[in-house]
Amino acid sequence: MQFEDIPGVGPKTAAALEELDDAERALRDGDIAALARSPKISNGRATAVARGVIRKRHHDDSDFLTTKRAREVYQDVLALLRERAVTEYAANRLATFYPTASSSRIREARAFVTTAITTEVPIDDSIQEALSDVEPLTRPTVSRIRDRCLATSDPERYAEADDVFPEISVEVVEDTRELAELARSYSTVIVLDERFAGVDIEGDIKIRPDATDIPNEIVPERILQYFAANRDQILAAVNVHEQTDLDPPCSISTLRDALTQVDTDGTVIGDAELTRLTTAVADLDAAVATAESVANDRLRDAIRERDVTIEGTDFLSLVEQGARIDSLFGRELNDEYDAAVAAAREHLIEAIELRPSEADFAERAFPTDPTFPVEHESSVISRLRTELTTARDRKAAQRKREVADKLITLQQPVQKLVRAALELDVKRAIAKFAHDFECTMPVFIDDTATGTDNEKNHTGNDTQTDTTEDSAASDIDCVSETAEMTGSDGSLNRGFSITGGRSPLLDIAFSDIEAIDYHVSGVTLLSGVNSGGKTSTLDLVALIAVMAHMGFPVPATSVHLERFSELHYYAKTQGTLDAGAFESTLRDFRDLTDGASNRLVLVDELESITEPGASAKIVAGILEALEDQSATAVFVSHLADEIREAADFPVAVDGIEAVGLEDGELIVNRSPVKDRLARSTPELIVEKLADNDGSESQFYYRLLQKF
Repeated sequence: MQFEDIPGVGPKTAAALEELDDAERALRDGDIAALARSPKISNGRATAVARGVIRKRHHDDSDFLTTKRAREVYQDVLALLRERAVTEYAANRLATFYPTASSSRIREARAFVTTAITTEVPIDDSIQEALSDVEPLTRPTVSRIRDRCLATSDPERYAEADDVFPEISVEVVEDTRELAELARSYSTVIVLDERFAGVDIEGDIKIRPDATDIPNEIVPERILQYFAANRDQILAAVNVHEQTDLDPPCSISTLRDALTQVDTDGTVIGDAELTRLTTAVADLDAAVATAESVANDRLRDAIRERDVTIEGTDFLSLVEQGARIDSLFGRELNDEYDAAVAAAREHLIEAIELRPSEADFAERAFPTDPTFPVEHESSVISRLRTELTTARDRKAAQRKREVADKLITLQQPVQKLVRAALELDVKRAIAKFAHDFECTMPVFIDDTATGTDNEKNHTGNDTQTDTTEDSAASDIDCVSETAEMTGSDGSLNRGFSITGGRSPLLDIAFSDIEAIDYHVSGVTLLSGVNSGGKTSTLDLVALIAVMAHMGFPVPATSVHLERFSELHYYAKTQGTLDAGAFESTLRDFRDLTDGASNRLVLVDELESITEPGASAKIVAGILEALEDQSATAVFVSHLADEIREAADFPVAVDGIEAVGLEDGELIVNRSPVKDRLARSTPELIVEKLADNDGSESQFYYRLLQKF
């Protein structure tokens, strides 16, 4: 894959991707965590790169969200989804879903989402704690290894080995003499040149011309530290699999057993012989010192308990011969000395658990000739330390290779195990969203008209078809509700139809939100009383359009809609614009009317940009242009009559009606009524007063006639 071919990826990001071991797999799977392992790629950048890969795969150059308010709605939707994610991975992964006009991308996303909401994914809190401990796997840096080295006489192989093995020294050798010197300095020397095969050199020499092809075998510490560093994440993922129906990619018991053989710092554990040798090397000096104390304490006790008599002539004779006092004691305490030294040797053997083949060092560690105080032979102990250290290192290397060989077969399954747990969190967030907001999968009109299955994914790896009777029944119900959206052959062909829609963007409990129905085909004016819910209706339409074009379920009983090319949502302008801002706004709408067809355009009270008379004419002109290009548009306006009068085609007007007043509060039917100009709040108030007007002048009644 040419990384710079990915939309939005420049030379720096491409270079960072080149440094990753599994970049292509991560890009293919949308693995944000793997992409962000590069210190040069942040989570946000990794998400953008993953979206770029999706766009490239679907040849998707669409720009669905064309206005600030449209983008805000998408961010609000994304926030609701991400709030339901437990892991940071899932939160970032959800951000790779975006609204688009690409039918293949929508189908791919719908296949993934349909799997999420139809699979038995636990959406309660039972799995939340387990998921909270799951994190993406990391690749720890292996510390410098000093017990082995690589050797070669070839400069090119030297450069290659130095690049492949940053953890160990790579040395250049010209002959066997230099190789022998390395063998005296390192426990193991791995030789890359076959010409050294068969040489007789003391030490652990391994001829491995293929060393650079098997780095994990040469440096098993990589695998050991990988599993040590990721132990908690792995066990958390295991816990998730055990609490759900996820099918683990490997034996959980085998994995748990393998993990018990690696300590938290990457050292191998659980081998009795290696433990013995490691302890012996660590405790050798202390054991020797204690053994000396054992011998000297016994000799002191023996001397205190005995009366030693030496004739004067004997004493003079010994002194004249140059004898030390030790020699005088020796004649009297030979047996006691032998017993004391034997006790010292026995203590040393037992203290560090020396094997019979090693016990000879203990025999030679203390002098046979009587001396006081008893002191160990440093050269013997030094040799014993060397023997124990060499045996420990060789045993450790053997165990590292054995454990690493087991773990390396589990590396890919473990990656799948953790990734599956993280992806479960992604699906759980989607399923929880769908549950919390009582969502249903929308039906695209063009898919219904052409017989295309709305649930089938033709491009991705995840393919699922939903042909249930429930979805078929939903299609039939929606057709009967949306006659104005049908063509002569009865097929749905334009606009959107929302039944039982509720917007989770409202700042009230979702259960308290009044469901609305709204169906629009073509260009429509939406009228209604202040605070009647006109803006909330636009928000709902925008939210449903965004989520449908993301491939997600929508908060409604049923939704049919056109596959729109773009969403243009213009929020209400605060106050009249000055001349410059007014001109800029008109330029925006000129660009809008010059663009592609089948757009969805939502505008909230555009008349506020200038004087009411001019606003009505401007809005009428925009509606005419949108009608000519077969756009679907909803314009919220208090100037519906004026706009209809100025337009050169019959503009549809819908109304959110206030059905009365109660205790000074409006009683509103939140669902827009088709072809109905909603009455204003002042009219309702005058009507209420007129009903109770008993005055002779009938002032309120006459005033009501003005409406």
